[in-house]
Amino acid sequence: MRFATYNIEWFNSLFDDTGWLIENNSWSARWDITKRQQAHAIAHVLRQIDADAVMVIEAPDTSKRRDGVAALEGFAEQFGLRTTKALMGFQNDTQQEIALLYDPLVVSASHTPGSSARAPQFDQEFLIDLDVDDKREPVVWSKPPLEVDLKFDGGQLSLIGVHAKSKAPHGARGDDEAMRMSIANRRKQLAQCIWLRHRVDEVLADGKDLIVMGDFNDGPGLDKYEKLFGRSGVEIVMGEEDGPCLFDPHAMTALHNRFAAPTTSRFWLRHEKRFLQALLDYMMVSNGLRAHKPAWRIWHPFEDPLCFSDKALHQALLDASDHFPVTLDIDL
Repeated sequence: MRFATYNIEWFNSLFDDTGWLIENNSWSARWDITKRQQAHAIAHVLRQIDADAVMVIEAPDTSKRRDGVAALEGFAEQFGLRTTKALMGFQNDTQQEIALLYDPLVVSASHTPGSSARAPQFDQEFLIDLDVDDKREPVVWSKPPLEVDLKFDGGQLSLIGVHAKSKAPHGARGDDEAMRMSIANRRKQLAQCIWLRHRVDEVLADGKDLIVMGDFNDGPGLDKYEKLFGRSGVEIVMGEEDGPCLFDPHAMTALHNRFAAPTTSRFWLRHEKRFLQALLDYMMVSNGLRAHKPAWRIWHPFEDPLCFSDKALHQALLDASDHFPVTLDIDL
């Protein structure tokens, strides 16, 4: 089977309030890319990765006026994708949902949110002392993770789709404010990852196989403030070496050899007039799944030789999003 996680930048802007795809030459939310270009690029990438289930990060909005599931399923039908069914969990207010797009002939999926005193349901509050002042503060997810019970011929497993807090100091005026915002954002991102790790512990304690996938906006050695907190959010979710760990080979490479780490995203820094690449997207598996010959791949248009040599796929990856898909092939 093949699983994928794919952050599709501002996918929501390609649809009107009825969920109908806006397929014209007006500008998309991506720089110098039309809505038609982005839509066809996304479809081309999804056809090429050909996954049985795709965790879509920044999926179309669900609200009183919009239906993200209808938008995704309509998109799949229009472009002839085999992933014709969509599942969404707790909706949010950011116009960037988390959704599972899957092939109903291969798998079935249901939203199965967990809740406990240690790990509240992801649409609720998590109390934690963020700034070491002996006072617990409430933390919430702006994009609550999507917990999925996935069933297939011969078995089942759990999925958790994640879009963690960005640490970027958006809107900061001056270096001092940027530093304060960066530290505050990192505290919240780490708190979200601690909350997520508590849920991971509970799933693993129940004896379930688990894949945690999505955009963590973080990784080992990603920014200078990591030294203030000891480790990255990704390391927290993966777990301690002497406990029930999750595994992602790209995260392990970044942890042990940061100068040779792979990347999953590519952003234009307008003020510096250059591109920045970073490892932000992960597919973490539980130990039980490591025995099933998992194979990871980042569909990077410059770092993956096949993506680079296939001109149509290369361009589609660049047009579709500022993130690139990560796939996991596993014998189940």
